[in-house]
Amino acid sequence: MISKWRWLLLRIARQIWFRASLFALLGVVTALFSAGARWVIPADLSVKFGSEAVAPILHILASSMLAVTTFSLTVMVTAYSAATSDVTPRAAKLLREDPTTQNVLAVFVGAFLFSLVGIIALNTELYGASGRAMLFAATLLVIVIMVIALLRWINHLARLGMVDETSRSVENAARAAFDERINMPFMGGAPLKNGEADIPASAIPVYSGLPGYVQHVDMSALSAAAHKAEEQDEVRIYLAVLPGAYVHARRPLLWIGGLQKGEARAETLDACRNACVVGDQRNFQGDPRFGLVVLTEIASRALSPGVNDPGTAIDIIGRQFRLLAAWAEKGEVEEDTDAACPNVRVPPLSLDDMFDDAFGPIARDGAGFLEVQLRVLKTLQALAEIGGPDFRQSALRHARIALKRSENAPLLEEEKARLRDVVREMEG
Repeated sequence: MISKWRWLLLRIARQIWFRASLFALLGVVTALFSAGARWVIPADLSVKFGSEAVAPILHILASSMLAVTTFSLTVMVTAYSAATSDVTPRAAKLLREDPTTQNVLAVFVGAFLFSLVGIIALNTELYGASGRAMLFAATLLVIVIMVIALLRWINHLARLGMVDETSRSVENAARAAFDERINMPFMGGAPLKNGEADIPASAIPVYSGLPGYVQHVDMSALSAAAHKAEEQDEVRIYLAVLPGAYVHARRPLLWIGGLQKGEARAETLDACRNACVVGDQRNFQGDPRFGLVVLTEIASRALSPGVNDPGTAIDIIGRQFRLLAAWAEKGEVEEDTDAACPNVRVPPLSLDDMFDDAFGPIARDGAGFLEVQLRVLKTLQALAEIGGPDFRQSALRHARIALKRSENAPLLEEEKARLRDVVREMEG
């Protein structure tokens, strides 16, 4: 797991204003840099470029980039609104962090400021002959970059905000979180497989200052705090929750075992508390279950009476299968191969919780759709076959629940019989 400060920097880097600010700064610096270009442009070449050679281009660039940027922002907000109403509000966060959209808008803003600063500098006669030649060359480069960005933007607009494209983005974000957890099932720490049963009775609980969702755990900071406190006895830290869990005044973030009373005790407690980031919303990074939850929300929205789109629900079930199949194929892992923080004990992801997130609401909302229930049962059957005993147990439990829901749904008896056959085949 990455450190808390690196995680915060990555969150800032994903904000749309960050890249726009960088490109805007680059545009301003490029326009001003041209003023001191005597050592770059030969004198015999610079005399061929006057202000009349570049000023009209800069005026066209400034006016067109302002219009394109305004139009693009309008399209972007419309796509966010469509994703919020037609898909799920939780998926709109991924659209805001879409790198293609951010890069294109950043290029447009940067080109606008470049041309604006260039026009101001030309009117104030800041450029000499060499500066105007350098500005002309930089303008041509900006036009090439702008055209490439515009073509990418046109291609991207055809998919922006669409249900299938948003579902694909959610699946990719969930897959990244699953891949990270597959490589480090215990986030670089030692396993805490029996939960509170493995926590000593003398351990001290550490609570969050505010209620909310655990967004990130800085394992390195926890390990460092444990090492620093190891003066008399061996100190162990036991995580009580994983990223994505909701904590409050009665649910501890973690427990500290072996910590003696003294002046350093409060310092250790504060260091461990500060290593856990708690916010008002869950995020995809480091929280594999959140991806499953958002995908399920898309399927539930598609199965609502106002939408009535079982095809999207079937597509989501396939995406859930791909994510859980990747988790099943890793096999049973007793511990991380490279446990960088062995003095921090971490509970494993609950397989039952992941199945609840992925299939519970879909089986409930799709109980009256034969095609949806068949796909749910077939997917559970496939997961039971490729996974271990735990996978089979969780899959069979959800298959029986889905069948029970369908028994009370307005389906034909022949349709219910097909569902019973699948469940019997799983039980056999």
